[in-house]
Amino acid sequence: MEVGFIGLGKMGRPMSERLLAAGFALHVHNRARGAVDDLVAKGAKAANSPREIAERAEIVLSALPTPQSVDEVYGELAAAARKGQVYADCSTVSLQLSRRCADLLRKKGAAFLDAPVSGGPGGAQAGTLTVMVGGDQAAFEHALPVFRAFGKNIRLCGPTGAGQAVKLVNQLLVGVHTAAIAEAAVFGARLGADPQIVLEVLGTSFGGSTMMTRNMPRFISRDFKPATPVKLLLKDLGLIHDEAKGANVPLLLGSVAEQRFLEAVGRGHGDEDMAVLVRLWEEAAGTTVGGH
Repeated sequence: MEVGFIGLGKMGRPMSERLLAAGFALHVHNRARGAVDDLVAKGAKAANSPREIAERAEIVLSALPTPQSVDEVYGELAAAARKGQVYADCSTVSLQLSRRCADLLRKKGAAFLDAPVSGGPGGAQAGTLTVMVGGDQAAFEHALPVFRAFGKNIRLCGPTGAGQAVKLVNQLLVGVHTAAIAEAAVFGARLGADPQIVLEVLGTSFGGSTMMTRNMPRFISRDFKPATPVKLLLKDLGLIHDEAKGANVPLLLGSVAEQRFLEAVGRGHGDEDMAVLVRLWEEAAGTTVGGH
């Protein structure tokens, strides 16, 4: 099966490597050439544009950083789309944008799946991503062998847009839980609690969460290298804000988390990992979690 992949960033590149390891004939495109060259050395074929990917592949995937890039790329892909193809966008965007992409491709007889993922670069490398899919059952089943190359928990969530809806719920919780664990960790440190003990004890308690077990070791080791940058989460929280406003749903905790992420960007932490949010509480409390 000929598979195309557009967008070889923190998620797209390891996802593409998993596709190569699974034996798919892979065609890749990225604005920056370095990632393309590295994958070509591993067996992929380079494409000079999204249109070339559309002309070659049966299934086309994308993992793009912004809604604007998704809009631009799918406008180009739709111009070359043909009947029988399946397109799957693994980016996190609005429901409306996913539906617009689906409409563009439907006019050419091609199917579209919104298929955002969760699990970070580590999950992509390990092939354990959660894949949240919206779209047609037949298109989902056609793309399922491709999703299985990099995903473990793969679910058709409903019609077009349903994958993005579930992903935005996930991102709301990621933002709120990241802020909550930062606040709680600093509170504990100020009271003299050993952060490693807090992690080990609460990791199996009601107060534990995936964000706790993910972020606390980073607080302790002071590892803020950008696996998931602050500005990426802020982009997602902005999408969530807009969707909630359109649906008349108040998001009080989400609004607080969004403001804290915005503050972190304002303080120059936008390109660091979201765990760096802890520094906002550390500065206010005059204490540090770990790093001693």
